[in-house]
This record gives sequence, structure tokens and C-alpha cells, in this order.
Amino acid sequence: MVSQLHPSVQEFKVFVKKHPLLVQEVRKGTLNWQEVYEDWYILGEEDKKWQKFKDKDSKTEESSKVDFIGKIFSSFKKADMNNLQQHITNVGEALSNIQTVIHQFRGDEKQQQPQTARKSNHPFAFRKD
Repeated sequence: MVSQLHPSVQEFKVFVKKHPLLVQEVRKGTLNWQEVYEDWYILGEEDKKWQKFKDKDSKTEESSKVDFIGKIFSSFKKADMNNLQQHITNVGEALSNIQTVIHQFRGDEKQQQPQTARKSNHPFAFRKD
């Protein structure tokens, strides 16, 4: 059973989606939904009160992704490739050393395992009476 919302409530939901900082203010306890709804209903969407929420929310998620990618590329431009290659080599050597240590521990386990495996080669060992 889906209940239909009043058209003004549906419009308010669209308004809130355009102004996510309102949600943050309500969660902080600065505002409550009743006050926001009443102000929106009386003043309308174009009131100066909502301007501060619009200004802070002008940067969209997509533009922030583009900024992030731009920062990554600019850091690659600034990076010294020889220095970067040396760091990659050091990380590779460290991983190789870790793998060697792991293989040494596994080697000890493999030597002990055949002894225990010999005892249980036959899970259904029958004895003659």
C-alpha cells in the first residue's frame, strides 16, 4: 500500500534534494523539518533565505570528480619519474622479501604435513579380527 503524498510535500522533497545543506542543518539540530517546510511554503523557493544554501551547493559531485582527476594528473606532471621509479623498485623488492618469508613458513608446514597425512591415508581403515 503506497500512500500518495500531497503535491506540496512532493515539491518540497524536490526542493530539499536541490539543497542538501538543509539536510545537514536539520541533522545538526540547527533547524527542524517543520520550520524549513513552513518557511519554504510561505517564502517560496526564490527567497534570499535559501541563497546561502545554493551558493555552498553550487559545486556538484561531477565537478568534484573532475577536480580530483585534475589534481592526480597535475601531481604526475610534477613528479620526478626517476624518483618514482626508484620508489616502485623499492616497493617491489619489499614485496619480494615478504613473499620469501611467507614461502619459508609454508615450506615448514609442508614438511610437517606429510607426516600427519601418512597417518590418515585411509579414512575407513578396517581391521581384521
